[in-house]
Amino acid sequence: MSEQYRDQEFIDNIRKRIREIREIKGIVQEDIVDRTGFNIAQIGRIERGISNTSISNIAAIARALEVHPRELLDFEFEIPNYPPLRKDRKAKK
Repeated sequence: MSEQYRDQEFIDNIRKRIREIREIKGIVQEDIVDRTGFNIAQIGRIERGISNTSISNIAAIARALEVHPRELLDFEFEIPNYPPLRKDRKAKK
C-alpha cells in the first residue's frame, strides 16, 4: 500500500487560519464540537496540524466558524513551475 500524501505546510496554513478565525470571532473549540459533532481531541489534532483532515471536515469547520471554506484557504500558495503538459510536448514532435 502506498503512503498517504501529506503536505504539512498546507496543513499548517489551514490550521493557522482555523485558529485565527476562531479567535477573532470568539469561538472556543467546544463551540466547534457542538456545531460539528466532532470530539474535542479531533479538533485539537486539526488545530495542531497533526490530523490530515478531510475536505468534508474542512467544510464542517467552515460552517461552524460561519465562514465560506475559501476563508480557510486564504493564504500564500506557491505554484511550481512544471514542464509542459504531455499533450503540448506531443504536439511539438
